[in-house]
Amino acid sequence: MNQITQTGTTSEEAISVALAKLATTRDQVTINVISEGKKGFLGFGSKLAEVQVIVNEKPPVEHLDEVILAESNDAPAEEIVIPLEEENVIKATESTQEQAVDETKTYIKLIAKEMKIDDLTIHTEKSGKYVTLRLESKKAALLIGKRGQTLNALQQLSQLVANKYANHFLMIKLDVENYRERRQESLEQLAERMADKAIRTGKKVEFEPMPSYERKVIHNALTHRLDIETVSIGTDPNRYLVIEPLK
Repeated sequence: MNQITQTGTTSEEAISVALAKLATTRDQVTINVISEGKKGFLGFGSKLAEVQVIVNEKPPVEHLDEVILAESNDAPAEEIVIPLEEENVIKATESTQEQAVDETKTYIKLIAKEMKIDDLTIHTEKSGKYVTLRLESKKAALLIGKRGQTLNALQQLSQLVANKYANHFLMIKLDVENYRERRQESLEQLAERMADKAIRTGKKVEFEPMPSYERKVIHNALTHRLDIETVSIGTDPNRYLVIEPLK
Protein backbone atom coordinates (compact mmCIF):
# COMPACT_ATOMS: atom_id res chain seq x y z
CA MET A 1 0.00 0.00 0.00
CA ASN A 2 1.59 3.29 -1.11
CA GLN A 3 -1.26 5.70 -0.46
CA ILE A 4 -4.30 6.05 1.75
CA THR A 5 -7.27 8.35 2.27
CA GLN A 6 -7.93 8.86 5.98
CA THR A 7 -10.45 10.76 8.08
CA GLY A 8 -10.15 12.20 11.58
CA THR A 9 -11.54 14.86 13.86
CA THR A 10 -8.73 17.15 12.60
CA SER A 11 -6.43 16.96 9.60
CA GLU A 12 -3.42 16.42 11.90
CA GLU A 13 -5.13 13.48 13.56
CA ALA A 14 -6.00 11.99 10.17
CA ILE A 15 -2.40 12.42 9.01
CA SER A 16 -1.09 10.74 12.18
CA VAL A 17 -3.35 7.72 11.71
CA ALA A 18 -2.45 7.47 8.01
CA LEU A 19 1.29 7.58 8.76
CA ALA A 20 0.85 4.80 11.31
CA LYS A 21 -1.06 2.63 8.82
CA LEU A 22 1.53 3.22 6.10
CA ALA A 23 4.41 2.69 8.59
CA THR A 24 6.24 5.78 7.36
CA THR A 25 7.11 9.33 8.41
CA ARG A 26 5.93 12.75 7.30
CA ASP A 27 9.09 13.54 5.34
CA GLN A 28 8.58 10.46 3.16
CA VAL A 29 5.08 11.29 1.95
CA THR A 30 3.04 13.85 0.05
CA ILE A 31 -0.02 15.07 1.94
CA ASN A 32 -3.17 16.47 0.33
CA VAL A 33 -5.78 17.90 2.69
CA ILE A 34 -9.11 17.12 1.03
CA SER A 35 -11.23 18.84 3.68
CA GLU A 36 -10.69 20.28 7.15
CA GLY A 37 -12.69 19.04 10.13
CA LYS A 38 -15.59 21.01 11.51
CA LYS A 39 -16.64 20.90 15.18
CA GLY A 40 -20.21 22.03 14.66
CA PHE A 41 -22.43 23.47 17.38
CA LEU A 42 -23.70 21.39 20.30
CA GLY A 43 -22.82 18.25 18.38
CA PHE A 44 -24.71 19.25 15.23
CA GLY A 45 -23.12 19.98 11.87
CA SER A 46 -19.77 18.42 12.79
CA LYS A 47 -17.63 17.09 9.94
CA LEU A 48 -14.55 14.88 9.87
CA ALA A 49 -11.36 16.09 8.23
CA GLU A 50 -10.15 14.04 5.27
CA VAL A 51 -6.61 13.75 3.91
CA GLN A 52 -4.81 11.80 1.21
CA VAL A 53 -1.31 10.58 2.08
CA ILE A 54 0.91 9.28 -0.74
CA VAL A 55 4.25 7.57 -0.10
CA ASN A 56 6.99 9.13 -2.21
CA GLU A 57 8.97 6.84 -4.47
CA LYS A 58 12.26 5.85 -2.87
CA PRO A 59 15.53 6.35 -4.78
CA PRO A 60 17.51 3.24 -5.72
CA VAL A 61 19.20 1.64 -2.73
CA GLU A 62 22.95 2.20 -2.71
CA HIS A 63 25.22 -0.69 -1.81
CA LEU A 64 27.06 -0.36 1.49
CA ASP A 65 30.23 -1.75 -0.05
CA GLU A 66 31.93 -0.93 -3.33
CA VAL A 67 33.48 -4.02 -4.93
CA ILE A 68 36.33 -3.63 -7.42
CA LEU A 69 37.70 -6.56 -9.39
CA ALA A 70 41.40 -6.39 -10.27
CA GLU A 71 42.28 -8.83 -13.01
CA SER A 72 45.56 -9.92 -14.61
CA ASN A 73 46.56 -12.45 -17.23
CA ASP A 74 48.49 -14.71 -14.80
CA ALA A 75 46.28 -14.48 -11.68
CA PRO A 76 42.60 -15.05 -10.92
CA ALA A 77 40.38 -12.09 -10.27
CA GLU A 78 41.02 -10.49 -6.88
CA GLU A 79 38.13 -8.97 -4.94
CA ILE A 80 38.93 -5.72 -3.14
CA VAL A 81 36.20 -4.54 -0.78
CA ILE A 82 36.06 -0.88 0.21
CA PRO A 83 33.58 -0.59 3.12
CA LEU A 84 31.69 2.60 3.81
CA GLU A 85 31.37 4.02 7.32
CA GLU A 86 28.58 1.64 8.40
CA GLU A 87 29.34 2.09 12.09
CA ASN A 88 28.90 5.86 11.84
CA VAL A 89 25.58 5.39 10.02
CA ILE A 90 24.32 3.05 12.77
CA LYS A 91 25.45 5.43 15.52
CA ALA A 92 23.76 8.38 13.81
CA THR A 93 20.51 6.41 13.51
CA GLU A 94 20.63 5.41 17.17
CA SER A 95 21.38 9.01 18.17
CA THR A 96 18.37 10.28 16.21
CA GLN A 97 16.14 7.64 17.78
CA GLU A 98 17.35 8.59 21.26
CA GLN A 99 16.60 12.24 20.53
CA ALA A 100 13.11 11.37 19.31
CA VAL A 101 12.40 9.39 22.48
CA ASP A 102 13.81 12.14 24.72
CA GLU A 103 11.73 14.83 22.97
CA THR A 104 8.64 12.64 23.38
CA LYS A 105 9.28 12.16 27.10
CA THR A 106 9.80 15.90 27.53
CA TYR A 107 6.50 16.57 25.74
CA ILE A 108 4.63 14.09 27.95
CA LYS A 109 6.04 15.71 31.10
CA LEU A 110 4.93 19.15 29.90
CA ILE A 111 1.40 17.86 29.34
CA ALA A 112 1.47 16.20 32.77
CA LYS A 113 2.42 19.49 34.44
CA GLU A 114 -0.55 21.16 32.77
CA MET A 115 -2.66 18.41 34.37
CA LYS A 116 -1.13 19.28 37.79
CA ILE A 117 0.91 16.07 37.82
CA ASP A 118 4.36 16.87 39.21
CA ASP A 119 5.61 13.41 40.23
CA LEU A 120 5.66 11.76 36.81
CA THR A 121 8.45 9.31 36.01
CA ILE A 122 8.87 7.58 32.65
CA HIS A 123 10.60 4.25 32.01
CA THR A 124 11.62 3.37 28.45
CA GLU A 125 11.61 -0.03 26.75
CA LYS A 126 12.83 -0.31 23.14
CA SER A 127 12.70 -3.12 20.62
CA GLY A 128 13.51 -2.03 17.08
CA LYS A 129 10.90 0.48 15.93
CA TYR A 130 8.69 -0.26 18.96
CA VAL A 131 9.09 2.03 21.96
CA THR A 132 7.08 1.52 25.16
CA LEU A 133 6.94 4.37 27.67
CA ARG A 134 5.70 3.30 31.11
CA LEU A 135 4.37 6.20 33.15
CA GLU A 136 4.30 6.24 36.96
CA SER A 137 2.49 8.76 39.15
CA LYS A 138 0.30 8.91 42.24
CA LYS A 139 -2.28 10.49 39.93
CA ALA A 140 -2.28 7.57 37.49
CA ALA A 141 -6.07 7.73 37.11
CA LEU A 142 -5.78 11.20 35.55
CA LEU A 143 -3.31 9.92 32.97
CA ILE A 144 -5.57 7.01 32.05
CA GLY A 145 -8.90 8.84 31.93
CA LYS A 146 -12.32 7.31 31.37
CA ARG A 147 -11.87 3.94 29.60
CA GLY A 148 -8.33 4.95 28.68
CA GLN A 149 -9.38 7.92 26.54
CA THR A 150 -6.76 10.30 28.01
CA LEU A 151 -4.01 7.71 27.69
CA ASN A 152 -5.02 6.94 24.09
CA ALA A 153 -5.02 10.63 23.14
CA LEU A 154 -1.65 11.17 24.81
CA GLN A 155 -0.25 8.14 22.99
CA GLN A 156 -1.45 9.45 19.63
CA LEU A 157 0.12 12.87 20.27
CA SER A 158 3.35 11.21 21.43
CA GLN A 159 3.43 9.28 18.16
CA LEU A 160 3.38 12.57 16.26
CA VAL A 161 6.16 14.10 18.37
CA ALA A 162 8.43 11.04 18.11
CA ASN A 163 8.17 10.79 14.33
CA LYS A 164 8.82 14.49 13.95
CA TYR A 165 12.38 13.90 15.20
CA ALA A 166 13.04 10.28 14.17
CA ASN A 167 14.67 9.49 10.82
CA HIS A 168 12.71 6.25 10.57
CA PHE A 169 9.23 5.30 11.75
CA LEU A 170 8.76 4.64 15.47
CA MET A 171 5.70 3.00 17.02
CA ILE A 172 5.03 4.57 20.43
CA LYS A 173 3.06 2.77 23.14
CA LEU A 174 2.14 4.44 26.43
CA ASP A 175 1.15 2.46 29.50
CA VAL A 176 0.27 3.33 33.10
CA GLU A 177 0.34 0.69 35.85
CA ASN A 178 -0.13 -2.12 33.29
CA TYR A 179 -3.43 -0.57 32.19
CA ARG A 180 -3.06 -1.96 28.66
CA GLU A 181 -2.85 -5.54 29.94
CA ARG A 182 -5.77 -5.07 32.31
CA ARG A 183 -7.79 -3.40 29.56
CA GLN A 184 -7.11 -6.30 27.21
CA GLU A 185 -8.37 -8.80 29.80
CA SER A 186 -11.52 -6.71 30.31
CA LEU A 187 -12.15 -6.49 26.56
CA GLU A 188 -11.73 -10.24 26.12
CA GLN A 189 -14.25 -10.91 28.89
CA LEU A 190 -16.62 -8.31 27.43
CA ALA A 191 -16.29 -9.91 23.98
CA GLU A 192 -17.44 -13.30 25.28
CA ARG A 193 -20.41 -11.77 27.14
CA MET A 194 -21.54 -9.77 24.13
CA ALA A 195 -21.17 -12.80 21.84
CA ASP A 196 -23.33 -14.84 24.21
CA LYS A 197 -25.89 -12.02 24.23
CA ALA A 198 -25.99 -11.96 20.43
CA ILE A 199 -26.69 -15.71 20.34
CA ARG A 200 -29.24 -15.51 23.16
CA THR A 201 -31.25 -12.66 21.59
CA GLY A 202 -30.63 -13.57 17.96
CA LYS A 203 -29.76 -9.91 17.29
CA LYS A 204 -26.54 -8.13 16.46
CA VAL A 205 -24.71 -6.36 19.28
CA GLU A 206 -22.91 -3.05 18.73
CA PHE A 207 -19.93 -1.76 20.74
CA GLU A 208 -19.06 1.85 21.37
CA PRO A 209 -16.36 3.42 19.13
CA MET A 210 -12.88 2.33 20.14
CA PRO A 211 -9.30 2.46 18.80
CA SER A 212 -8.26 -0.05 16.15
CA TYR A 213 -6.02 -2.08 18.49
CA GLU A 214 -8.91 -2.53 20.95
CA ARG A 215 -11.19 -3.70 18.14
CA LYS A 216 -8.46 -6.12 17.16
CA VAL A 217 -8.40 -7.53 20.71
CA ILE A 218 -12.12 -8.34 20.44
CA HIS A 219 -11.76 -9.77 16.93
CA ASN A 220 -8.96 -12.05 18.13
CA ALA A 221 -10.81 -13.06 21.30
CA LEU A 222 -13.74 -14.35 19.24
CA THR A 223 -11.92 -16.08 16.39
CA HIS A 224 -12.68 -19.46 18.01
CA ARG A 225 -16.44 -18.81 17.92
CA LEU A 226 -18.20 -20.44 14.97
CA ASP A 227 -21.66 -19.15 15.92
CA ILE A 228 -20.95 -15.44 15.41
CA GLU A 229 -18.95 -13.08 13.22
CA THR A 230 -17.42 -9.70 13.99
CA VAL A 231 -17.23 -6.72 11.64
CA SER A 232 -16.01 -3.14 12.03
CA ILE A 233 -18.22 -0.34 10.74
CA GLY A 234 -17.67 3.37 10.16
CA THR A 235 -14.54 5.50 9.94
CA ASP A 236 -12.02 6.43 12.62
CA PRO A 237 -12.28 7.85 15.22
CA ASN A 238 -15.94 6.74 15.30
CA ARG A 239 -15.36 3.24 13.93
CA TYR A 240 -17.06 0.56 16.03
CA LEU A 241 -17.38 -3.21 16.15
CA VAL A 242 -20.52 -5.31 15.66
CA ILE A 243 -21.13 -8.93 16.64
CA GLU A 244 -23.69 -10.72 14.48
CA PRO A 245 -25.14 -14.18 15.25
CA LEU A 246 -24.85 -16.72 12.45
CA LYS A 247 -28.05 -18.52 11.53
